[in-house]
Amino acid sequence: MTVIPKLSSSLGQKGNDANIALAKEIAEIENKNAIKELVENLKNMDKKIQADCIKTLYETAYIKPNLISDYYAEFLELLSSKNNRLVWGGMIALGTISDIKSKEIFESIELISSTVNKGSVITVDAGVEIYTKLNKYSEFQDKVENLSTDQLWKCPVKQLPKYMEKSTISINEKNKEIYQKIINERMSECEKESQIKRLDKVSKLIEKI
Repeated sequence: MTVIPKLSSSLGQKGNDANIALAKEIAEIENKNAIKELVENLKNMDKKIQADCIKTLYETAYIKPNLISDYYAEFLELLSSKNNRLVWGGMIALGTISDIKSKEIFESIELISSTVNKGSVITVDAGVEIYTKLNKYSEFQDKVENLSTDQLWKCPVKQLPKYMEKSTISINEKNKEIYQKIINERMSECEKESQIKRLDKVSKLIEKI
């Protein structure tokens, strides 16, 4: 039975409630046929269907990332799409499976980094997610850490606390100085007390490493 009629746009809904409900259903019963159908319809002629499919796929992956991990190549292909919704949706999907398919995703790090550098805020957010997850693995650190810290240096300060918090999963005794330096030098740019508090919390975590 096809799942396309269950998508938000198929039901005439403007929001994503139907897509999220479908994702939960797919994850609960591990419906691999539904995943395959959603991936195939990323090339549907209807852009609303495309958007619903990528949304449902990464919402499913938030619950059970292994269900979409075999389709990493299709998500990488989306990064070259002219449809920005598919670009950042593909990046989010890749972020959900970066631990499962770390080697395969790292092999396309040039494509990912070029997409991040010219991408929207959501694309960059998802790219940082990928960088921080890959940076946990020593075999990728020489390349990925530079990409990760580059974003921390140049991102808008309102994004800095979130990106720094994400980075904590890959901070260790060998690299902690650069992250501490970024916090120390960019703290003065903060416009809100909440930003300062979040960065200060990360700073204290780094000190304990």
